[in-house]
Amino acid sequence: MNDGTRNSGDGMAERFEITEGIPIGGGSPPVLIAGPCVIEGEAMALRHAEAIAAVASRVGMNWVFKSSYDKANRTSGRSYRGPGLEEGLRILSRVRAEIGVPVITDVHSVPEVRAAAEVVDIIQIPAFLCRQTDLLTAAAASGRVVNVKKGQFIAPPDVKHIIEKVRDAGGKRLMLTERGTCFGYNRLVVDFTGLWRMRRFGCPVVFDATHSVQAPGGLGNRSGGDRRDAPYLAWAAAAVGVDGLFLEVHEAPDRALSDGPNMIALDDLEAILRRFKAHAALASRDGLGA
Repeated sequence: MNDGTRNSGDGMAERFEITEGIPIGGGSPPVLIAGPCVIEGEAMALRHAEAIAAVASRVGMNWVFKSSYDKANRTSGRSYRGPGLEEGLRILSRVRAEIGVPVITDVHSVPEVRAAAEVVDIIQIPAFLCRQTDLLTAAAASGRVVNVKKGQFIAPPDVKHIIEKVRDAGGKRLMLTERGTCFGYNRLVVDFTGLWRMRRFGCPVVFDATHSVQAPGGLGNRSGGDRRDAPYLAWAAAAVGVDGLFLEVHEAPDRALSDGPNMIALDDLEAILRRFKAHAALASRDGLGA
C-alpha cells in the first residue's frame, strides 16, 4: 500500500510491549483490558483490580486495568462523571503500584494528555474524539501506548487517517479498538469483517464487547444496552482474530454509576474469558488473523 500506513498483508498486527513482559500483536495471546467504566472511589477501584487480577491469573491472560477519572460525554449533564483528573490519576497510580498492573484511561484534551502520561501506561482516545488531530498528536508525542477507540461513525478502512496522524507525530505503539457502528437510532452493530480489515494496517486491534452492546441515549437521560449480548460478541471476535479484549466489569452492574446496562458482572468474567481464550486459540492454530 502507498497510503503511509504499515500493511502486514496477512492480517498480523505488529508486536510491541505495553509494559515489560506484556506484548500485544504479532501473534501474541490476546490481552485483556478490564475494569469498571468510571472510578467510583479508591476502595472500589482497588477491590475491582484485585478481583480481576485473580481471574486473569487463573485464566492465564495478561491484562490492563481500565477505569475513567472523567466521563466527559455522558448523555445528561446531571450524570455522575467521576472523581476528576487529579484524584482519578492518584487512584490509578495506586492501583498500578499496589496491584502491579498497567493502567489505561480516557483523555479529552491536550493538557489532560500531559497529566495522564505521568501515571498511565496507555492513553485512550474516546470514540467521539478519534478524529481530533491535536489530541491524537499530543497522545503520540507522550511516549505512552495510544489506544484509539474507532468512532461509531467511522468505517474500518478510514482508520488509516487516524493511524497516519499518530505515526506522523512519532507514535510508534498504537492500538485500535472496535466498539460498534451506529445503526439507526439508539443502536450499534458490529461488522466483524472490520476487525481483520483494520488489522491489515499493522496495528493491534482490540474488541470492546461491552460498549458494542450499548444503546446510546436509549434510556432517555442515559445510555441503555444489554449486557447479555456482550459475551457472544466477544467470542465471535476471538474466532475472527483480535489482539485484545476490552470488557467493562462491575461487582454490581445494576448499581453502577455509569454504563451499568452494558457492563458484565465480575462473577461472570472467568467463564467468559475461558471461552474467549478457547476460540482465540482455535483461530491462532488455524492461522486466522493471528
